[in-house]
Amino acid sequence: MRGATRARWAVCALSVVLAAAAAGCGGGGSGGSGVVRASWGDPQNQLEPANTNEVQGGKVLAMIFRGLKRYDPRSGAAENMLADKIETSDQQNFTITLKDGWTFSNGEKVTSKSFVDAWNYAALVDNKQKNASFFEYVDGYDKVHPASGRATARTLSGLAVKDDKTFTVRLRTKFSTWPDTLGYTAYAPLPRAFFDDHAAWLKKPVGNGPYTIDSYAKGSAMKLTRWEGYPGDDKAKNSGVELRVYTDNNTAYTDLQAGNLDLVDDIPSTQLKNAKADLGDRYLNQPAGIIQTLVFPMYDPKWSKSGMEKVRRGLSMAINRQQITDQIYQKTRTPATDWTSPALGNQGGYKSGLCGDACTFDAASAKKLIQDGGGLPGGRITLTSNVDTGSHRVWMDAVCNSINSALGNDKACIVNPVGTFADFRNQISEQRLSNPFRSGWQMDYPLIQNFLQPLYYTDASSNYGKFSDPQFDKLVDEANADGSQDAANDRFHEAERILARQMPAIPLWYQNGSAGYSDRISDVTLNPFSVPVYEQIKVG
Repeated sequence: MRGATRARWAVCALSVVLAAAAAGCGGGGSGGSGVVRASWGDPQNQLEPANTNEVQGGKVLAMIFRGLKRYDPRSGAAENMLADKIETSDQQNFTITLKDGWTFSNGEKVTSKSFVDAWNYAALVDNKQKNASFFEYVDGYDKVHPASGRATARTLSGLAVKDDKTFTVRLRTKFSTWPDTLGYTAYAPLPRAFFDDHAAWLKKPVGNGPYTIDSYAKGSAMKLTRWEGYPGDDKAKNSGVELRVYTDNNTAYTDLQAGNLDLVDDIPSTQLKNAKADLGDRYLNQPAGIIQTLVFPMYDPKWSKSGMEKVRRGLSMAINRQQITDQIYQKTRTPATDWTSPALGNQGGYKSGLCGDACTFDAASAKKLIQDGGGLPGGRITLTSNVDTGSHRVWMDAVCNSINSALGNDKACIVNPVGTFADFRNQISEQRLSNPFRSGWQMDYPLIQNFLQPLYYTDASSNYGKFSDPQFDKLVDEANADGSQDAANDRFHEAERILARQMPAIPLWYQNGSAGYSDRISDVTLNPFSVPVYEQIKVG
């Protein structure tokens, strides 16, 4: 999911030392009149709706695609977008009817087949899409995406095209809130061009959203232009967005101060105390559906063996969350007491305190638990995170200091800073990390299920620590099948209590969205996911 103003020559003299900041040294630069110049980071992979599950790539997909549902930029409520109706009589069989008039930016008509083909592609194991598991509830997923071996079917038996405007979905079990998940970009439609010349599409993705991609130079910038033929009612109010890559958010903030950048949505922790004075009303700080955690690599036997749950819980109790958030984050973080976010509210499933004592700082208990569990593997842990955004080096040092102090050993915890977000993500994906690593989860849709199932369900899309617990999985399945949201939330809370006992990931803090912008632009807001609502921004 940022100071005093300096002369431009001084800013650029600093920026040349930092690779990604070079794009910020051109004043108006290539942005031009009417273009919003915003800070950004290279996505992990080439952009595909079903293969992108990280924030930077997600920002772009949210600009170039629209799906069946869209989450209201203020409330987060799931509202129909391309869907005219989503009907069911049993919470398991759904009939989806599309609105008229939607096309892709290349002129292709958006039809029911655009969705069905995209979903079949996403689910098929051969295509190795990171978000494939979002389709696991559709009937036939076990055939197209078996747990092992080759697929025995190429398409999901639960999907059927009825006509250009209608398709049906049969789930393998009841899932009462399934329609509310359909605003996530993994469910976006795809044009025939995606399948006819996949390599060409990847070089310049074509979608059906308010913007089109003009160009992308890795490590430098992506340029997007308003699509004049966009049929939606959320048309872009600017002529385009230039996403400039920064590997240091301090440099982005400096460029914002110098007038070389319009929007920074990752204000450095070192600047939080100055941001209000520097920017006035152009500083945004609001609650968001984001939580930061430390994930244990449960795929490593030294962390998953019996008794290590005591060590994991002990490490959690050794972290003084309140002190860290008070000293570093200037009211933009709140100590976490569960694995979700207060932004969900009661209806969405948030319940404070489910982590219990394990999320309460207690140095003596922490030390005893770790000793009872056999001690730290190898006598020391190493925390890993990217350090190009998010002030992650600062909090990692603070967490290690807290752990070292609690254990009375200044070498018990050290940090492993990774230079770029993309490299960090690759190390996680390839299971190269043998110690706790940062995981920041930004909700895809405002339901408790989204904070639990993708991260902790066996073999789920973002379960990078490879935690697996049959009872946890059972409770999630039962919650999804429950026709009452309140009853479903109760089961999800039971599942969270399993996380509290097993501690596969340490909840650190809930994160506010924070941003700063120049006086060149207006109508800047962050949605509940802490992403700028780019299409609403006005220039001039």
